[in-house]
Amino acid sequence: MSSPGLIDVHHHALPPVYIAALAQHGVSEAIPGQDFPAWSPELSLQFMDAHNIQKAYLSVTAPGFGGLTGPEAIGLAYDVNSWLATLAAESIGKFGAFAMVPLDSADTARVTAEAAIEDMQLDGVGLYTSTAGQYLGSSGLDPLWEYLEAQQVPVFIHPVVGSVQVPSFGLPASILEFPIETARAIASFLFSGTLDRFSGLKLIFTHSGGALPALLHRLSLRSSVDPLLADKPPVDLMTSFGRMYFDVAMSAAPRNLEAVRSLISTDRLLFGSDFPLQSESYAGANADVISSMDIARNTTANARNLFARHPVSPA
Repeated sequence: MSSPGLIDVHHHALPPVYIAALAQHGVSEAIPGQDFPAWSPELSLQFMDAHNIQKAYLSVTAPGFGGLTGPEAIGLAYDVNSWLATLAAESIGKFGAFAMVPLDSADTARVTAEAAIEDMQLDGVGLYTSTAGQYLGSSGLDPLWEYLEAQQVPVFIHPVVGSVQVPSFGLPASILEFPIETARAIASFLFSGTLDRFSGLKLIFTHSGGALPALLHRLSLRSSVDPLLADKPPVDLMTSFGRMYFDVAMSAAPRNLEAVRSLISTDRLLFGSDFPLQSESYAGANADVISSMDIARNTTANARNLFARHPVSPA
């Protein structure tokens, strides 16, 4: 039996309105040293057709809001979300989308999310691992989490370059810093109590959890290595970690997959290509490897369940 078409939850859009808004503020790179790639909906459809991808959920990649705050960030989110909603509606089931949501304040974030989910009918929200040095799990966003949990919509969390300067050793941020940034964001959820207060959140982390799977055991030892933590409420790390979803973008190597598969149920794995930030050849090879593996059917079934609000049509 042939493998069902993949459902891609990590697929980036670069709307013209987004590129233009960031250019006005002197931002022309997705990450330091890497310009935004050429992109159009047609290029995504060609990539999808070539690699057995039946549907892609679009999100805006790093640098996210590119330093825009306040009314400018709110305006950018509205323009981008409107553009994505129109594209998704006209794509006849080929595209879904995650809304951009500025995090200047929890109330503004909630209002933006409500408009995107209820009025524009987007499929979920896309957030970034940190904003101005504040990580998602510890940034006072309870009104937003309350709404997203109640609506049961997916929350796609993508890494960005953090506010602290760290040595890159000549490597692109996507190679070394993004996995570490993702680990920081996951840790912020694990230790802030956010997942205890909002256990029904549907959080999607990228790149098989970044560096976190390798660190989970070390994190579980926190009270034994730091006496200051001994009186803190215990956190069931495995249970909390197991509530999250993970895409397998840039993770087709067996060693990468086994690391996260050893820690979570296969019903939490999702396919992600990272196109077009990853080249067609690399992202395509990743997709082809996943299609050939036994987890391909799992990732497709998992995505169908996760996006039940707007059901994916049969391939």
